[in-house]
Amino acid sequence: MFENLSDKLQRVFKTLRGEGVLTEENISAALGEIRTALLEADVNLDVATKLIAQIREKSLGTQVLTALSPTEQIVKIVNDSLIDLLGRDTAKFKFASQPPTVILLAGLQGAGKTTTAGKLAAWLRKGGHRPMLVSVDVYRPAAREQLKVVANSIQAHLYEGKVNDDAADSKLVLRLAKEARREAVITGCDILIVDTAGRLHLDDSLMDEMAQLKSQLSPTEILFVADAMTGQDAVHSASEFHRRLALTGIILTKMDGDARGGAALSIRQVTGAPVKFIGVGEKPDAFEPFHPDRIVSRIMGGGDLATLLERAQDKIDFKKSAGMAAKVLSGEGFTLDDFREQLLQIKKLGSMQSILKMMPSVGPFAGMQQAAEGFDEKQFTYIEAIINSMTPRERADHEIISGSRRKRIASGSGTSVQQVNQILRQYAQMRKMFRAMGKGGNMQRKLMGQMSGMQKFGR
Repeated sequence: MFENLSDKLQRVFKTLRGEGVLTEENISAALGEIRTALLEADVNLDVATKLIAQIREKSLGTQVLTALSPTEQIVKIVNDSLIDLLGRDTAKFKFASQPPTVILLAGLQGAGKTTTAGKLAAWLRKGGHRPMLVSVDVYRPAAREQLKVVANSIQAHLYEGKVNDDAADSKLVLRLAKEARREAVITGCDILIVDTAGRLHLDDSLMDEMAQLKSQLSPTEILFVADAMTGQDAVHSASEFHRRLALTGIILTKMDGDARGGAALSIRQVTGAPVKFIGVGEKPDAFEPFHPDRIVSRIMGGGDLATLLERAQDKIDFKKSAGMAAKVLSGEGFTLDDFREQLLQIKKLGSMQSILKMMPSVGPFAGMQQAAEGFDEKQFTYIEAIINSMTPRERADHEIISGSRRKRIASGSGTSVQQVNQILRQYAQMRKMFRAMGKGGNMQRKLMGQMSGMQKFGR
């Protein structure tokens, strides 16, 4: 996300650093380029204009930090202005004083409400809650069945109720919602997530039904689910829903597929409702609270190491990893079994592209995100298959793997001898790299070399 905007801002800042002295003229030129970058990222015109005016005022004003160079001062002003735009604090998720907390999900058809309902339920379960899901979309064929599949996939409670498809109207919707709330109380579920009907476009019947649900359920949270890839259409729809329903927050879906990010940068300013969560993939756990400072760090090229560390804490078995750390850093006793285990741990964190895109794109890490662009994730599967085709003795001592053994391993893994040779070379290089890391070698350069080698594997 935000790759296009981030790249263009870095070019602007690089140009400014080439200036001996910052003047009103070259600041104005830089701000013109930043404005163009914002608009090309699909940021709302009024929002972009307001942001540039704010940056200009601070840049040409009296706010001077003596510890910073003039160019660093501009970078800091842009950073702080973007955080102001998105909101200084992470929006808190609210809970009712008396359970169940009712969450009403609103949005247009195709935005991803049903999938998001499941992701939100999974996120809440991880926090120790007992959510129940209910679909009150009685109009769209198989909509309720879709939520049932989602609920089963995450083992969440689901209220189905009895539905007569011939009587699909607002009365049925309200009855289902009322029954689900009662069922949540009876079964001890402290949260009820209501997946509502959507439309292909805004209409009065949709809004009237949502207003009736709000009146009956008194929800603690009314969250608008918006497809980030639709850009300003999502902003417009959210604004209209907020006007009619007083939204408490926004959930932006498909953020991993939006290289522009205009909706995320515009939606709070236009609607006044904070972004609370973002969807960053298809899996149930590809769902994150929206942290404005972390998002701005990504835009400014600083990466998002905080989110990456949180993901690691959830996914990685640190007890197992701690025992392997000494082997990794010494380079001794690091077997092919260990190599496979490290690959499996990396896979738990997500795709290599998603991992490296959270790394800074400036300083010693410059170029790592670009290296990830051409990485073929299928190579992990091939590597795992090759190692699995080895005997325990071969995995413990790679030096015994002769030519005939390599042919057998290739045949068993559905790969070629050339690919087996390449993995063995890769493994040997990693042993050397880890020894160098233990001795304080240039880790970043070696990691880049490993990325390049794995990228070419199988070609």
